[in-house]
Amino acid sequence: MKIDKILFYTVIVLSLFGLIMIYSSSSIWADYKFNDSFHYVKYQSIFFLVGLFIMIMISKINYRLYYKYSNIILLISFILLILVLIPGIGSIRNGSRSWFGIGSLGIQPSEAAKISLIIFTSRYLSKMDSGKKKIVSIIPILLITSIVFGLIMLQPDLGTGLILFISIISILFIAGVSMKFFISGGLFGLLGVILLIIIAPYRMNRITSFINPWKDPLGTGFQIIQSLYAIGPGGLLGTGYLNSIQKHFYLPEPQTDFIFSIICEEFGVVGALIVVGLFLIILYRGIKISNKCSDLFGKYLSFGILFQMIFQAIMNLSVVVGLIPVTGVTLPFLSYGGSSLLVSMASIGIILNISRNISL
Repeated sequence: MKIDKILFYTVIVLSLFGLIMIYSSSSIWADYKFNDSFHYVKYQSIFFLVGLFIMIMISKINYRLYYKYSNIILLISFILLILVLIPGIGSIRNGSRSWFGIGSLGIQPSEAAKISLIIFTSRYLSKMDSGKKKIVSIIPILLITSIVFGLIMLQPDLGTGLILFISIISILFIAGVSMKFFISGGLFGLLGVILLIIIAPYRMNRITSFINPWKDPLGTGFQIIQSLYAIGPGGLLGTGYLNSIQKHFYLPEPQTDFIFSIICEEFGVVGALIVVGLFLIILYRGIKISNKCSDLFGKYLSFGILFQMIFQAIMNLSVVVGLIPVTGVTLPFLSYGGSSLLVSMASIGIILNISRNISL
C-alpha cells in the first residue's frame, strides 16, 4: 500500500524551510568563522539529501524487522554510548562529550539511542498480556532506560536524557501500566531532578537565569534575553527574510537551538504559526497512523517515535520563548545538526512504513 503522503510532504516542507532558515541565521557567523556564508547550509543540505534517501528506503522496510532485531539494535546503541565517553574516541563540543567527530562533522550516538530504546520498549510491551502490565512487570524496561539515561548524563546531556526518559514513560502510559506507577514515578522523578541540580550547580544557574535572566544578562541569562529580543521586534509579519538583527553576533549560534527565534524575528507571528501548524500536521497524521494500527508493536512504536519528536519540539519552543530553562535540545527538521536531522527523518521513515500497512 501507499505511504501517508501528507506526512511525507509535511516533513519535506519543514526540512526545506529549515535549510532556508539555517542559511539566514548562520550566514554572518559562517562568513566570519569560515569565510563562507554557505558553510552550515551546505553541510545541512548534504545531510538532508542523505536523510531523504534514508527516509524513503526505511519507509519500504517492513517495521516488523525491528521487532526481530530489537535486542541487537539496543546493544549497538549501548556500545556507542560507552565508546563516546572514552577520551580520544568521543569528542567534546559545547561542554559535552557526546560526539563522534570527523573534522567539522559530528555524530551523536544519543540520538540513535532514543529510537533503539523505543523499539525495544515497544517489543517488550507488545509481548505482554494486557492484564499483566503491572509495575513489577516493567522493571526490566525501567532498569534499561535508567542505564541509557545514566550513560547520556555522563556526557552530560540532560535535555536528551529527559526526552528519552519521558518518551518511554509515554509508551508505558498508553500501554495501560497502573496509574500508581506514574504517581510514584513522578515523586521519584522530582527527587531525581533535585539531585541532578545538586551535583551540577550550573543547572541551578540555568534555572535562576530562567526565572530572572536580567540578574546575569551577560552570563547565564544572555541566551534567553537575546532570544526574546529577536522575538519581540518580529511583530505580526516579521522584519523580512535575511533581515534579522540578532544573528549579527548577538544570539550565539542561532542556527542550532534558537533557530525559532530568528524565524519569529524575520517572519513574525505568521511564520511562528506556520511552523507550529506543520508540527501539528505531523502530530495529527502520526496519531491517526498509531490509532489505526492493529499490531501492538506498530502502535507503540509509531506513538513512541511521534511523542518523542513532538515533545522535543515543545521543549525547544518553550526554551526559545522563555517558558522553561535552557535545555540544549534542537528543533527537529529545522535546527542545524546532521545527527538530529538524519535520526528524525529515519524515524519518520518507520512511521511511513507502518502507514503502508493500514488504511488511512
